[in-house]
Amino acid sequence: MTGSKVVAFGHFQPERIVPNTELEKLVETSDEWITRRVGIEERRWGTGVETVDSMAIKAAEMALSNSADIKAEDIDLIVLATCTATDRSPNMAARVANALNMEQGPATMDVNVACSGFAHAVGIAQGAIAAGSAKNALVIGSEMLTDYTDFTDRTTCVLTADGAGAFIITASEDNGISPVVWGSVPSLSDAVRIETENDMKFAQNGQSVYRWTVTQLPKIASQIVERAGMKPEELDAIVLHQANLRIIEPLAEKIGAPNARVATDVVYSGNTSAASVPLALSKMMASDEPLPSGSKALLFAFGGGLAYAGQIITIP
Repeated sequence: MTGSKVVAFGHFQPERIVPNTELEKLVETSDEWITRRVGIEERRWGTGVETVDSMAIKAAEMALSNSADIKAEDIDLIVLATCTATDRSPNMAARVANALNMEQGPATMDVNVACSGFAHAVGIAQGAIAAGSAKNALVIGSEMLTDYTDFTDRTTCVLTADGAGAFIITASEDNGISPVVWGSVPSLSDAVRIETENDMKFAQNGQSVYRWTVTQLPKIASQIVERAGMKPEELDAIVLHQANLRIIEPLAEKIGAPNARVATDVVYSGNTSAASVPLALSKMMASDEPLPSGSKALLFAFGGGLAYAGQIITIP
């Protein structure tokens, strides 16, 4: 089967920076409490003009500009992960294709697996390329989580944020993406939810989610590494779903990769659900200290549905 690899990254965040002190004016909380409980110092919120598709377009444009060989007209598949699209049809991926003038008519689909949606989308794109159904894929995670936030609930409104991230994935003789490991815990499917009965506001059973993450996620992370034919100590970077720094740090330690660089973008970007993994990695690659080419990065996301997915990619 045809292999695949990531060749470029892109991201977008709204300009509005919301520090913890601003949340003190909305709910009974404090900078000290938020930092201690979830590790977030600030987050980005939409300014009233951003939408899921507009942010996805910006992230896609950056990824395409970072790609030396693949242009918009070469894309034959777009997979967009989101749980916050306001419209049923057209899907957000189709809007991205239209905005980028992709007259070649790529396949376009949205994927809703909440927080783990982007890792699922990468797995879908990889499978399509392996099957010969696509050659160049644009994979995006984009979320306007603040549109579904209850700003009277101090346990959730301190977490949520908006943003988008994107990868360009292409067919390759050398496989730069390991087989996806994915699954769910059906008995905990309603532990993280956005439901009509709750006025379409984000809610979660924080204790159930936390217990599951600390007890089960290290085992699943080990499966991802094993499926890639690697050992944990061979990892150069760990990019987990940016949900809570108090989950990220102990999980990264339990994975057993002492020399790996751990993404902690949640501190400055908050929880952006399906956008968090590509956003964190793209920002890392755009920083003054990007990962060297050839580095091995573990992507691992988990959350709503209690679904999870992960793979290891080779940094271009």
